[in-house]
Amino acid sequence: MLTLITKLRDIISRWWSEFTLQTKLMAAATLAVSLLMSGFTFWAVNSIQQDAKLNDTRFGSDLGLLLEANVSPLVASGNVNELAGFTRRFYNNTESVRYLIYANVDGDIFYGIPYSEAEIQNSLTISRRITPPEGYDPASHRPISKQHTTPNGEVTDVFVPLHQNDEYLGILVVGINPNATVVASSNLTRDVTLAVFVFIWVMVILGGVFNALTITRPIKELLDGVKNIATGNFQQRIDLPFGGELGELITNFNEMAERLESYQEQNIDELTSEKAKLETLVTTIADGAVLLDTSLKVILVNPTAKRIFEWDDQAIAEGIVLHHLPASVTTQITKPLYQLAAGEDPHSDFAIEHHAIPQDGSENIRGNEFKVTLDDLGSGIDPKTVRILLTEVIDQTKGNVRGIAMTVQDITKEAELNKAKSQFISNVSHELRTPLFNIKSFIETLHEYGEDLSETEKQEFLETANHETDRLTRLVNDVLDLSRLESSRIYNLEAVDIVQPIEQTLRTYQLNARDQEIELSYDVDPDLPQVLGHYDLLLQVLTNLVGNSLKFTKAGGKVIIHAYTLEPSSETIRIEISDTGIGIDPEDQEAIFERFFRVENRVHTLEGTGLGLSIVKNIIDKHNSRIHLISEVGIGTTFWFELSAVKTEFSEPEAGVTLPSDKIDLTVS
Repeated sequence: MLTLITKLRDIISRWWSEFTLQTKLMAAATLAVSLLMSGFTFWAVNSIQQDAKLNDTRFGSDLGLLLEANVSPLVASGNVNELAGFTRRFYNNTESVRYLIYANVDGDIFYGIPYSEAEIQNSLTISRRITPPEGYDPASHRPISKQHTTPNGEVTDVFVPLHQNDEYLGILVVGINPNATVVASSNLTRDVTLAVFVFIWVMVILGGVFNALTITRPIKELLDGVKNIATGNFQQRIDLPFGGELGELITNFNEMAERLESYQEQNIDELTSEKAKLETLVTTIADGAVLLDTSLKVILVNPTAKRIFEWDDQAIAEGIVLHHLPASVTTQITKPLYQLAAGEDPHSDFAIEHHAIPQDGSENIRGNEFKVTLDDLGSGIDPKTVRILLTEVIDQTKGNVRGIAMTVQDITKEAELNKAKSQFISNVSHELRTPLFNIKSFIETLHEYGEDLSETEKQEFLETANHETDRLTRLVNDVLDLSRLESSRIYNLEAVDIVQPIEQTLRTYQLNARDQEIELSYDVDPDLPQVLGHYDLLLQVLTNLVGNSLKFTKAGGKVIIHAYTLEPSSETIRIEISDTGIGIDPEDQEAIFERFFRVENRVHTLEGTGLGLSIVKNIIDKHNSRIHLISEVGIGTTFWFELSAVKTEFSEPEAGVTLPSDKIDLTVS
């Protein structure tokens, strides 16, 4: 049996393969149409049947409600005889009703027609009970319908609750016969549809056999000829004695083969020459050049590009360019390359240039350029910054993309200069803002309230403005040095009385603290030795830290500077700047000293450049120390660092200079 099935399948497969494509398409279309029409017909039949069921359900529901209104008083009074008489008359006058059954509150059947009492006992279930369907509500007056299949057809059961004066009396079941006319019509429609379906396929099979026996051979010959042409055999010809459309098709095929053979002979030398010119041009240019096809395979690459990307001839030959580029470059240019190959203009954050460069008078290029840093070009090579220009070659006559050219330029020096310029501008804008603002504030205060100030206050304001002016001058002279704190420059450290920059910092911010209602003070141990440091840089550290503390401390808070010897026998001085501000999240504490990182980006308080704490860190690093912080959100923050004390011999103080004899505690509030 299995062998017979296998042979039959092979015969059908060979027979089907003899059909032409047109015949197969016609057969498929016929199958689709016949299946569609048959499906539509069966759907229509099913819809008719569903409508018939719905009509039976509605008719049964209306009939049950009508009957319920007449029999409920009889059931309530217990008059079974009169109930039986009324029910029998109703049953005899209604052809579509198959049976009527009455049950009490507990579901026990007490009367049914056409079944008698004895017949009910013998034909129904042993318990002689009716179980209502799911969803039946005795308290509701709404009938519930349900269909079930019997040997004589599908019957619709309607379960009607019986009520009298809102009292539940039992249940009435009405059995409705299906509409005989609709059933007969549906069966006839189904039989006709099957007959039409079989007739259509008999005609299709006969037509397919006739078609296969008449034109299969020339179509196969033509198909073989097309395959030979596709493989490059332009000498292929077809010689068959056919007329009509098929003969015209064979003639056109032979003419096409002749033209392709002639075109191949005439243009192969020209194409070889143009390729040699292109290779020479790409090889001699100073920039790196990579020529790709639309599949992103490398067609041509010059020595400069090989040197930049460290490619060799064997690794890059006819390979996908994305497989040979560094990861940092691949990430940037993958999407633009695929967009260019698809004929799209990539829209991204890269600078896009549109220009036309004629090639052989029929092509132009459109380009997208961007910069990327090569971090992993090879071992022992410093990172480079290159400019990559992607250009797509477009055939103007056809409008399609013929390839992609990638130009690579080494712009490492230019990138370093741009970075240095940006760093310089950032430092200048950040460092010069505070002294200029302070000078302006003190001068405006003297100008507007000079008559209300005492001579001592005027002198103090002028001295502070003078100090800020001197500081501004030093900042202008040293701003380039500060922008290169991360470089290898070495600063000359000397003995510094740490009290002086602390006091100058407090004088600088005393007005800000008073306006913000913040208590600003310092606490310095008496006889604190001088430290080894750079005065201006330490002043900058204190200014930045105190300024940040004031920025993130609310009214009524405190900011205090502590300076003390770490241990009685130690030569290390610790300086702490503490505040009762908002604190710093643990997740921000590690990144707080990075350039351009700003906590205010999270808390949305004030503007800033994000360079202050980065400068603080670098200055402390220049002092061979480290900056630390302890912070808790909602409690406050303490920054602290340590400096080495300077060993000096005791000498008399100069005139006009008083050494602190006790612990200093100056409070500005």
